[in-house]
Amino acid sequence: MKLYGTNINCDIAFPLDFSHKTATCGEITLSSNVPNKLKQAITYGIPFYWAHGRDVYFYSDREFDGSEAGQPWCYEVKDVVRFYWIGGEAEIFYQLDKKGDTNLLSFWFTHLLLPLYFTLENQYDFLHAGAVEIEGKPILFIAPSMGGKSTMTDYFIKQGHTLVSDDKVATFLDEGRFFAVGSHPYHRPYRSFEDLGYRVENFTDDFKPIYAFYQLEQSDADAVISIKEIPGYQKFDALMPNYLFMFSYLRPQRLKYLASMLNQIRVFQVAVPWDMGRLGEVHDVICKHNRELK
Repeated sequence: MKLYGTNINCDIAFPLDFSHKTATCGEITLSSNVPNKLKQAITYGIPFYWAHGRDVYFYSDREFDGSEAGQPWCYEVKDVVRFYWIGGEAEIFYQLDKKGDTNLLSFWFTHLLLPLYFTLENQYDFLHAGAVEIEGKPILFIAPSMGGKSTMTDYFIKQGHTLVSDDKVATFLDEGRFFAVGSHPYHRPYRSFEDLGYRVENFTDDFKPIYAFYQLEQSDADAVISIKEIPGYQKFDALMPNYLFMFSYLRPQRLKYLASMLNQIRVFQVAVPWDMGRLGEVHDVICKHNRELK
């Protein structure tokens, strides 16, 4: 199976269909054979966050001021599953706990563990966004939580647009261009805990340069649909809250990465009437605007 442009070799059958033709840039093994010495190396931990109704903890052998080759890591979803790995190595181990099963393993590994792993391995930078293609060009929808990006992504998918990512967009810089990586062919238009949603057959087949960002701004149900470009430093204000895993040690390089990205890629604000019946109009306006960009 492939996730985030990576071949995953796994010793357990996932209940979801991750078979799809898309570009790959690496390989990871997922195994239940956790080495005892790796478990024993874990000596320091903190509550990480609360997500999907679960307490999540993060562990290593030191305080979190960096990520180095050979550093042991553990990501625990309380009572469900623990993931272990060593920095710089392409093998992740799992241990199911008393409330764990293959469905929960599949969700947590795909949706939350892999983005964290790729961030710590300095392979991708992740943005909290929905992403689809318009005529083969990836565009990213950004918005605050409950701001409509999942609904917008879902509408575009149902109009035949190719899905790039449902919620977490992996990006990387190559030869001066910023690329979007397809995450997985599942989409959740309405959030529910520990569920990846429905399978999308029309899924991106390659890594492609990001074409534009569209920030969704709620407006009155009868308002005019308008698009305006966000200038200068205001682009930082729009995108910075959508950067995932902003560890303190990553902040300097991420500010540089984001500055370079925003010097190259334009950001637009879309006034979106808060009326589901007008999604078709919003879709048409964004598509027309995107095709007219130079």
